[in-house]
Order: sequence, then C-alpha cells, then structure tokens
Amino acid sequence: MEAEAFLQRVLSHLGSSQEFDFSHWGHRGRPTEEAVGMLRVESDPSRFLAAVMDVDHYVGNVANVSACASKPDPRFAAPAVRFYQRIEIPVLGALQHELVLRPLGEHQGFLCAGWDLLAEETNALDAKRGARSEYNHGVWLAGNGKVGYALGSAPKREDVGLLKWKALTSGADVAAPKVIRQNIEGMAKWAARRGARA
Repeated sequence: MEAEAFLQRVLSHLGSSQEFDFSHWGHRGRPTEEAVGMLRVESDPSRFLAAVMDVDHYVGNVANVSACASKPDPRFAAPAVRFYQRIEIPVLGALQHELVLRPLGEHQGFLCAGWDLLAEETNALDAKRGARSEYNHGVWLAGNGKVGYALGSAPKREDVGLLKWKALTSGADVAAPKVIRQNIEGMAKWAARRGARA
C-alpha cells in the first residue's frame, strides 16, 4: 500500500501562508506528477473526514463521480472501506478503479485519510465501461483551519488513445491546481451539508 509513504511526501511539500497553496513533484519517472493543494477552510476535521469516508454517498454529492459503492472485503476491517468508483471526466470520458480508503491518523495537526489502488481488482474491470487506472493513490487532510487534497493518478496506456493519454497525463498536470481546488471546495460543501443533517 502506497498511501502512508505518499502522505509523508505530501507533508514535506505543504505550503503555509496562502489562501490556496499548491505543490507538485515527480516520482519514480511516472507519467504524471504527484500534487497537493491546501485551501483555507473552516471545518470540523472529524466531520470532514467522516464525509470523506462515506463513499456510498459520493454520487450526487461529489462532482464527476458517476458510480461509487463500497464492497465487503475481509482484508480491510472497518473503518477502512473497499469501494468501486467511476469518474466521468468532461470531454475525455470515464476513469474507473477499485480502491481502499483508510484513516491515517493525525499528522502535523491534520486528521488524514488515504486511499490506494487495488491493482488486481482494477485490472479485472471491463475497460469498455471506462479506462482503468494504472495507479491512483491520494490523501485528504483536515485541520489547522485548512483542508488538503493530494493525489497521483494515471490511466492504463492500453485503455486510451494517444490524444486522451496526453490529456490525462501532461494535460492533467497543467489542470491540477484548478481541479484540486474545486475538489476541496466541493467536498467541504458536502461535508458541511452532511454535518448540518447529523
């Protein structure tokens, strides 16, 4: 599982002063960079992470998620959750994967949760329903008056044509600051709505 090591890389790249801080870096010669964004957001970290862990309610609450459902798996005891997810990327189509999401504890004043790709299960998915992820790992952080979102991801090369491959790799790197900020803002709004109903 890569999430713990990725979290340490993220923590070493955190900004500190701006309303929105963004950092990115290469790793192991992969076709996309890893990146993290930190946005000033007043939220209850525990309630925010509870929304992150609530994968069965992503659809309709988290932008571009068209399918998301937890799956029982004895390898991952609660509160960890295994789930299938399909994301509809405007113009480019669908990206799908099997993931496991787990709380990662508190680090530098942030409550953290991270996900890892389940490679064997992802490889077994039907590529006709969307490109499968070659790698997909990330973390959410909440605390210190901020929320952070970090990830590294790319599709399987054989699942996409050349133009889509470029758009989902080098193009994704260019778009990352905007996309990460939008993801943070969207999750924060949903966490607030969800908390208000609790």
